[in-house]
Amino acid sequence: MAENFDDLPLKSRAGAEYEGAMEARASAWMTRAKYGDRPAFDELTRALRIRAFHLARAWVGSREDALELAQEAFLKTYRARDTYRDGEPFLPWFHRILRNTCFSFLRSSKRLRQSSLSGGREDGEPDWEIADAEAPAPTDGLGDEERRTVFWQGFKRLSARDREILGLRHFQELSYCEIARVLAIPEGTVMSRLFHARARLRAALAGYFEEGAPTSTHPPKEQP
Repeated sequence: MAENFDDLPLKSRAGAEYEGAMEARASAWMTRAKYGDRPAFDELTRALRIRAFHLARAWVGSREDALELAQEAFLKTYRARDTYRDGEPFLPWFHRILRNTCFSFLRSSKRLRQSSLSGGREDGEPDWEIADAEAPAPTDGLGDEERRTVFWQGFKRLSARDREILGLRHFQELSYCEIARVLAIPEGTVMSRLFHARARLRAALAGYFEEGAPTSTHPPKEQP
């Protein structure tokens, strides 16, 4: 687990232009779906299914819950298609639907609570933490499945805000500029949040390994 979190994305990306091309296609598909083209929405779902799963997993932790919540978010998106404004960037719009779906699930299951360790967000809103983290015993003799389990146990100990920023950067592979647009915050704030979120994740994972063992904060590859 000596890989670097910054250098190894969860999925391959053709280059910096990838996200712009995906945004253009997604927006076009959604516009067509709005006017009754159901196959266009099916294409949209296929294109974004994996990224939606990984971001939902970043928030809720459970693979099974993430699959269900991603599917629910797509259903809500289709039902809300008449409210989509032609030409509006689709990905930030969908991100809000997915985020609200996941946070509603966490609140209903009493797993989301206001953090008592944080002074709040830069925009004055409270930060949130997930109240279901369990730490496994430290070990350095892990196989692939155990490493995946350890990663998610550490990841679940982070606040919802840390999960979100890490998920956007390393699961969805958005640029700083793109994350700033999605979250409606300055690009400098994005960089600051990422720096501190990575540090907290490394600290959370370090306790799971024997002293001197390498720790990686790279999210393990997984398909839905």
